[in-house]
Amino acid sequence: MHIHNLSKTPSILNSFMSEIRDKTIQKDSMRFRRNIERIGEILGYELSKSLSYDDYKTETPLGISNTVLHKKDIVLCSILRAGVPLHNGLLNYFDAAENAFISAYRQHKHNPESFEIIVEYLACPSLENKTLILADPMLATGQSMVATFEALKPFGTPKEIHLVSVIGAQEGVDYVSKAFDENAHLWIAVVDETLNEKGYIIPGLGDAGDLAFGNKLQQ
Repeated sequence: MHIHNLSKTPSILNSFMSEIRDKTIQKDSMRFRRNIERIGEILGYELSKSLSYDDYKTETPLGISNTVLHKKDIVLCSILRAGVPLHNGLLNYFDAAENAFISAYRQHKHNPESFEIIVEYLACPSLENKTLILADPMLATGQSMVATFEALKPFGTPKEIHLVSVIGAQEGVDYVSKAFDENAHLWIAVVDETLNEKGYIIPGLGDAGDLAFGNKLQQ
């Protein structure tokens, strides 16, 4: 897998990352969502540099402009609910993309430190020979990303696979690197060092879904 860690090059992205981590600023849910959206836009822009392009002619009032435009073959899939702001940021740039949505969550049974990934709701167009962008803001263990991709397989075989995350743990990055084809890409804003005993990224930022949309009852 090709790993693109944007934190290795300082940029304006650092400002948005600092704000979503800041426990005072992140109390503003609207600002938190908007910052995740802006991070999605930056990740989408960087991702766009690796896509396939075709020659295109645009007729202006004064003549013909020659350019190259990316092929309109993208399916953008996000993992509910935390993935919605990230999805919106990517969709701002890939506005012609088809869209897929899937619910994947941790279910804790008897031990709060162990869990399994439950996939329920899924809506998806054909993925056959398309460019799949799979978005999940938090890449902790990597299990949700892999479980989601497994659930998408009946919808066809993509020609390209791009994973997009805001914050990941090294363990999660290693996990998806082994699970996905060597030609797949991971686009991520920053990679943190470790997970705690409950599988949360440290230092991370907390629960992205709760910060964006409010607390939920635990299952």
